[in-house]
Amino acid sequence: MKYKLAMVIMTLFIFACNDSTELYVKTKSTNYFFPPATTYNYMNIDSVKLFYREAGFKNKPTIVLLHGYPSSSHTYRNLIPMLATQYHVIAPDNLGSGFSTHLDPDHITYTFDLLADYTERLLNKLNIGTYVMYMQDFGAPVGYRLMMNNPDRIEALIVQNANAYLDGLTIQRQEFFKSAQIDRSQKNVDFLYSLTGRDAIINKQYLFDLDSSNINTQSPDAWVHDLAFLSSEKDRKIQVQLFQDYYTNLLRYPKWQQMLKKNQPKTLIAWGKKDVKFNYKGAEAYLRDLPNAEIHLLDAGHFAAEEKTRAIAKLILDFLNVN
Repeated sequence: MKYKLAMVIMTLFIFACNDSTELYVKTKSTNYFFPPATTYNYMNIDSVKLFYREAGFKNKPTIVLLHGYPSSSHTYRNLIPMLATQYHVIAPDNLGSGFSTHLDPDHITYTFDLLADYTERLLNKLNIGTYVMYMQDFGAPVGYRLMMNNPDRIEALIVQNANAYLDGLTIQRQEFFKSAQIDRSQKNVDFLYSLTGRDAIINKQYLFDLDSSNINTQSPDAWVHDLAFLSSEKDRKIQVQLFQDYYTNLLRYPKWQQMLKKNQPKTLIAWGKKDVKFNYKGAEAYLRDLPNAEIHLLDAGHFAAEEKTRAIAKLILDFLNVN
């Protein structure tokens, strides 16, 4: 009897161990997070190579991430894997930025029309039909040109510190862009050139709207990467030419606003409210033409995707998941 009882107890113990081990394995496995791998690619377009990061499965809806100044697709290095769990993600480097070809600015003039044209050709060669468009900073003038060409191609907009309204620019900021276009004196060109230097990139861009309480949220990887692609006089001249072209965007704002009002794209606005250069009033202004837009003012600056990556990823996934 004692032997049989011992066998029963031992059997139950073995099953219990097996069950607990199985449960442990299952529990442990669910704690792991394996985002799809990001690949780093080039596409030949005529004599130009455009670089782009890609992640996720191609049978999923596509999100296109358009970067700002002075960055490249590198600015989305942390956001991409978070989105790629549910979406196909493409993040290109603008012509003249990052790993894309830097055509000689002495032989070609860089404009936002030029950047948008190459971005559109890249998406066409990648067979991207409709897509969700994420825009930040310079990404807005590129993105809205794409949307003006074919508004039906845009399934939804994600606007992150990306202006389409004068409300988001102080009078002084508006005058800066106007002066950059009109005043081609050597003194003004030298001033614009100085804005592409090391101190300006670090302290007047990435750290400009941060304080001591959140300065450690901004990775130095960002400006080290950017400065590597602003190391030559011609690299910096590319960005000067884009400064000189930027006022054309302000002149197009009314047409972009009319397009938004007419098409009513599903829109998420995730805006760093500490941004001084593109202030939060630019975010709220979208509601005049897109009253159904979802808006979030984040405790972040101009580079909110660098500071609040997880928060923005969650906002995007929740927003796109709503039927």
